[in-house]
Amino acid sequence: MIQVKQFTFNVFSENTYLLYDETREAAVIDCGCMRQHEEKEFSAFIADNHLTLKRLLCTHYHFDHVVGNSFIFGKYGLKPEIHRNERGDTVPTLAMQAEAFGFAATVEDVDTEHYIEDNEELLFGASALQALLVPGHSPASLAFYCKASKTVFSGDTLFQSSIGRTDLWGGNYARLITSIRDRLLTLPDAVKVYPGHGPATSISFEKRNNPYLTGV
Repeated sequence: MIQVKQFTFNVFSENTYLLYDETREAAVIDCGCMRQHEEKEFSAFIADNHLTLKRLLCTHYHFDHVVGNSFIFGKYGLKPEIHRNERGDTVPTLAMQAEAFGFAATVEDVDTEHYIEDNEELLFGASALQALLVPGHSPASLAFYCKASKTVFSGDTLFQSSIGRTDLWGGNYARLITSIRDRLLTLPDAVKVYPGHGPATSISFEKRNNPYLTGV
């Protein structure tokens, strides 16, 4: 059964998730390490729990969610896995994104290891995640769903009582609402939602309480 360790990293309070199971193999979703002490916190947890990091998964290619990819590549030799349409002309390079948010343009980009397809099964250890294509916040955002543990990692698509912004590169409000309605709200009510920022929630809670999803 998957265990989830949540880290909150960088100035955007981004949620980085480390998933692992009884095999001690692990996958990281959206590594947002920006500062040295964050890198140390992450690597210390890996070492203290005797984990072997096997995959670097990305829900989308916005700066705050992938700024730690170069750290993961340098430390563990893993390259990011993401949907192909997140790495096209629609989404700027990390250096360009960094400049847009007022940071020095020294962020190192890392080539993609593998392009994830919609509904693809992603394996590590004895565990499996299903990739769900949920465009809207970005051109080809992904959510990662674990049926066995009743969890979904929604990136910046769905938050507790809120939804992702659509004013960044490739954002589209209508597509976002459609993605949430067709790909996330169709999951079982008991599924726990781990978003890219803020506290965890559940599918049932969002159906009842999210003001953006009234009548969806």
